[in-house]
Amino acid sequence: MIPSHYLRARAAFGGRAKALHSPAFAFSAARQLLATANAAPLPTAALAANAAVLLVLLPQAGTARPVRAATLAALQALQQRLGSLIRVLAVGDDSHPAVVCSFQPADLPAFVLVHQGVELWRQQGLPEGEFIVPQLLARLAEASN
Repeated sequence: MIPSHYLRARAAFGGRAKALHSPAFAFSAARQLLATANAAPLPTAALAANAAVLLVLLPQAGTARPVRAATLAALQALQQRLGSLIRVLAVGDDSHPAVVCSFQPADLPAFVLVHQGVELWRQQGLPEGEFIVPQLLARLAEASN
């Protein structure tokens, strides 16, 4: 039997059968999410046209509504601190299971920094304190050089 998330992913991408676990599919899926804005984009001032994207892969199952609300509020604060260089995009495994699956996270939540189709950084679980902003900006600077 074909898994339902595969069928939804196949339908979402025009019926083309793509390997769900390939990097090309993962970045294609992320691009489509950005284009359709069905994921939870976090408000910010004008973003740079070539902004990197921090995909925050979130679990739905077992997440209490207040916890999810607090997580989204923390991500909004992170977006404000990152400014226009990095767009924070929350992606739930309930609304976009194919995208979450394509990045093959060992555990959720997971953070994946992508810039121009290249994965620059990944972290499983919650980041430690205030270190995430300098770490993300440093990875982005390294990729720009």
